[in-house]
Amino acid sequence: RAPADRALPRHGGGICIVQRSPVTLARALAIQEDPSLERHFKGHRDAVTSVDFSLNKKQLASGSMDSCLMIWSMRPQMRAYRFVGHKDAVMCVQFSPSGHLVASGSRDKTVRLWVPSVKGESTVFKAHTATVRSVHFSSDGQSLVTASDDKTVKVWTVHRQKFLFSLSQHINWVRCAKFSPDGRLIASASDDKTIKLWDKTSRECIHSFCEHGGFVNHVDFHPSGTCIAAASTDNTVKVWDVRMNRLLQHYQVHSAVVNCLSFHPSGNYLITASNDSTLKILDLLEGRLLYTLHGHQGPSTCVAFSRTGNFFASGGSDEQVMVWKTNFDAADYGDVLKTQKYATNVTGSLHN
Repeated sequence: RAPADRALPRHGGGICIVQRSPVTLARALAIQEDPSLERHFKGHRDAVTSVDFSLNKKQLASGSMDSCLMIWSMRPQMRAYRFVGHKDAVMCVQFSPSGHLVASGSRDKTVRLWVPSVKGESTVFKAHTATVRSVHFSSDGQSLVTASDDKTVKVWTVHRQKFLFSLSQHINWVRCAKFSPDGRLIASASDDKTIKLWDKTSRECIHSFCEHGGFVNHVDFHPSGTCIAAASTDNTVKVWDVRMNRLLQHYQVHSAVVNCLSFHPSGNYLITASNDSTLKILDLLEGRLLYTLHGHQGPSTCVAFSRTGNFFASGGSDEQVMVWKTNFDAADYGDVLKTQKYATNVTGSLHN
């Protein structure tokens, strides 16, 4: 079956194209609908660097090279909040698991913790001696891990922002650091072309994945915690098993640097954002490309699924934030996330 292209009108001129890759009949029957562009947010004055949804899907945070953090309301006719405080580009943003805080990291070397309300109150601390590239909360909301151009990964308490420890075996900028879902591991991605896996308790590096041909821009844990995905400047996306430390899947679907990726909470899909201006949705169970989304004019810099997977957001060098309805997997993962039943099924399938 030939790929299906669907053009969607886009605010501010231009069109947004959803391109479906050819699929098997069984897969076609299982797919409900193509992803669709739901909302289009304008307000940043420079490239968008990071996007993240709150737990209840009512708010979306974005960071930008314009030094601002924006909190967008998903409800119609609700105002956006612009938070000003960082003295240089905001490189990363993330909501705490409860949604009561937003963390941001900046080129001004600081991390800020914001209350996402009209007052926009924040506490600030100097986290690193160079640009802060990444901030990530542990799933219990108690800890924060940060990554920086000073080549270190640091772990902090969220309460009172107390420094706990530093991980410092990378020999170049660290672009990204994430806690595993159970909080026992930390994965970090660096311009030294490695992904390092750390034991949070012993603070030791337990493995280095060295097979990337370029700088590693982004890393994320599968919801089951059994594997990680990494995005690289060599245009590839790789999925690794963190128990056996082996390569599971290798995707060469982009024609330029891959900047960011995000797992669907079911663990069945991965979305990627690239300098080739596209977003790609990968079907991990079949190990293949499912959709190519042409929305941004210029590089797609960041992408993130909502906590239930019903939506995903993307940001670009075109200063735009776009919110998409997932559609292609119609199951409601709110209940699945509570039971965690998907974990064994998905990892079994990934390893077949």
